[in-house]
Amino acid sequence: MRNIVVFSGSSHPTLVDQICARLGVSPGQVKLTKFANKETNVEIGDSVRNKDVFIIQSGCGAVNDNLMELLIMLAACKTAIARRITAVIPCFPYARQPDAPYKKNGMPLSRVPANVFFGYTGASTPFSLPVTPAGTPLQTPSLDRIDRKNPFDKMFDSTNESNSDIESAATSPTLPPAAGGGVIPAIAGLRLDSEPAKVRHTAPRGIRPQALSQPSHPGIPTSGTGSPSQTCVTIDQVNPQKAGYKHWVARSGTLIANLLVTAGADHIITMDLHDPQFQGFFDIPVDNLYGQPLMVKYIRERIPNWEDAVVVSPDAGGAKRATVIADKLGMEFALIHKERRQIQAPHKSDMMLVGDVKDKVCILVDDIADTSFTITKAAKVLQQNGAQKIYAIITHAIMSGDAITRIQNSCIDQVIVSNSIPQEDHLAGCNKMKVFNVAPIFAEAIRRIHNGESVSMLFDVMDLI
Repeated sequence: MRNIVVFSGSSHPTLVDQICARLGVSPGQVKLTKFANKETNVEIGDSVRNKDVFIIQSGCGAVNDNLMELLIMLAACKTAIARRITAVIPCFPYARQPDAPYKKNGMPLSRVPANVFFGYTGASTPFSLPVTPAGTPLQTPSLDRIDRKNPFDKMFDSTNESNSDIESAATSPTLPPAAGGGVIPAIAGLRLDSEPAKVRHTAPRGIRPQALSQPSHPGIPTSGTGSPSQTCVTIDQVNPQKAGYKHWVARSGTLIANLLVTAGADHIITMDLHDPQFQGFFDIPVDNLYGQPLMVKYIRERIPNWEDAVVVSPDAGGAKRATVIADKLGMEFALIHKERRQIQAPHKSDMMLVGDVKDKVCILVDDIADTSFTITKAAKVLQQNGAQKIYAIITHAIMSGDAITRIQNSCIDQVIVSNSIPQEDHLAGCNKMKVFNVAPIFAEAIRRIHNGESVSMLFDVMDLI
């Protein structure tokens, strides 16, 4: 192949060597180092002027360092006037962040906490409550004047309310000085001198003045007159987001897309995006390769009696992915559904099986396994329903934390993962794990893009894989 240069990042050089061997080219010369302060330094050793450049860097390991390394390599090739620069990212980083929030232990929240809407007042922004140091009495008259409303409900109509009624809704006493000369946290609208000062409260637009006199937070006790009593407020009471739920989750998809495009990428090649709609963040072509052909090939060649097996999706989000494999192989399909049945414990979800797996071989199909909570719990449900043997096929096996130990101790008989992420350490720690190679499909995609051929035809030619 002429006028093509393939560069390797530091994330997965073994995969790059396999891709280059299939293409019949040598990896480009690039020197990747770090300064003493951990800044990334990139030196391109080959000429890329008017050449088709492919930079292969997977989003694994030290994700942020690898991403910065990729951006600098893209910028270096752009400065050297490369004809076209393609970023090949087998496992795309930051592609899962639009998902539901997670707990501290890595498990996803099954529903929004009950107190998540504390502090919302109609159309206003969330109420910010200062944290009181331990042992300090808190007396904040403004707390019992904030109404607790769901921001997704219909906004209140305040067009008939006058400004004079709102401004005269309440006055606030002062905060007495602490005994022993202690320091009292400053609260907006309160004076710390001996004389009381009247504070005028203006209700946010969309809130009725009557709402200012209603108590709001169950964690702060009030006296019979409606004013809060002297008490010490803990972090749990003033920070309802402590469990891991965030009112707004930063959507990093647009940022990552803009960074890649600005750095110089003209084309993106990746595999099995967690959300295919992620391609919409880019203003450049994105080829999202699919791992289903490789999974189908492995099932046909390596799993005995696969004709009588059942393809199972561990959650509702992966149902479409699993049905594609089931339809190609003419196999039965089952789904594991999460259902909240317990009213007393709404955060605890029950996993129920939709389909028949009794005395059958089950093949779990998923795109990403990070903490492996989902895949191991799904396998337990299948075992409880009489599954004879359980396989799990995963495209991107990140295996963070103690995921390998969790899989080793689970009822899964065999886990088949791709080498889009280096798996040498995982294979050493888990004898249940097998690897299928994605280098052929990436090499063929690079060859077709370089020669101007159709990439969609790749999925219809199984003999090339």
